[in-house]
Amino acid sequence: MASVTYDHVVKRFGDVIAVNDLSVEVADKEFLVFVGPSGCGKTTSLRLLAGLEEISEGNIYIGDRLVNDVAPKDRNIAMVFQSYALYPHMSVYDNMAFGLKLRKTPKAEIERRVREGAAMLGIQELLDRKPKALSGGQRQRVALGRAIVREPAVFLMDEPLSNLDAKLRVATRAELSKLHQRLETTFIYVTHDQTEAMTMGTRIAVMRDGILQQVDSPQKLYNEPNNVFVAGFIGSPAMNFFDVTITGTTEDMTLDGGWFKVKVPAHKVGPIADHLGKQVIFGMRPEDIHDPEFAPPGIIGAPTTANVEVTELMGNEVFLYLGYGDNRNFIARVDPRTSARVGQDMRVLFNMDNMHIFDRDTEMSLYGVA
Repeated sequence: MASVTYDHVVKRFGDVIAVNDLSVEVADKEFLVFVGPSGCGKTTSLRLLAGLEEISEGNIYIGDRLVNDVAPKDRNIAMVFQSYALYPHMSVYDNMAFGLKLRKTPKAEIERRVREGAAMLGIQELLDRKPKALSGGQRQRVALGRAIVREPAVFLMDEPLSNLDAKLRVATRAELSKLHQRLETTFIYVTHDQTEAMTMGTRIAVMRDGILQQVDSPQKLYNEPNNVFVAGFIGSPAMNFFDVTITGTTEDMTLDGGWFKVKVPAHKVGPIADHLGKQVIFGMRPEDIHDPEFAPPGIIGAPTTANVEVTELMGNEVFLYLGYGDNRNFIARVDPRTSARVGQDMRVLFNMDNMHIFDRDTEMSLYGVA
């Protein structure tokens, strides 16, 4: 088992900086997820750790060992790719055993590891089959099994669920979480899917344009995003943002969006008091915008009125696409019993206990994150 440390790591491809001054410490047995849009540097960060790319600046440690110049095969890591990368002419057993044979592992030990790995993943019945006779989910299990039998210090996973259908992706997410608990090994996982990140990660590292934006627990990222990018990337549907001016006084403060005005609760005033009279970005998650008839008890609700443009019934909830005037659109996630109808105006409540305020120029949270 081992911790992993990225120490001011930089990766350049010519004039392009793919990873810019990345510093992250991954604890032993942790499940860390790198998440971000395409091209943000998350896969490059994983490949640098695996030794598949050379570091331009900085250091990477596995445990206390500096691995900058260590060959990939000697880093005691195992990597699972999006493409499965199975040998089509080999059986499942031979695919899982191949890496061990290259390392001249004794035959009895190979047999034990492959059988145990197959049992763990529920693919004992498939050991004699070739990859072409397997479904996508089964192939992904084989790829995982090939990594497990290596018994590495660190598992690296690069979007391993991307080729699976939606239902299988959900099931495999749960299996990976159980696998992490069973193996008690360090997992580092890359995905662009924030739902995968939120459901599996002990901590999540959010990246953008090669720069680490925030690394924290899923709940803290959701509740206390550092900036507009993290706030908009974590959570589905994404957080709504409104350009507002902070008006009034510290005793009676209001957010004025032109077409709406909402009162700031007293316990939210302090950190934004020095922005009185300035324009800021007001953030509100869809799940914090309620139909007044079904609003949770005890919230500090600020009412406003908007026009219902689209409704999406999701079964246990309804997504309301609301508008007021030109291009002033936002989403509310409300109780399925709502009487909202397309084309009608309706009152909605902003839950001001969960409001977010960001500096308009820097886009950093004015409530700050430790």
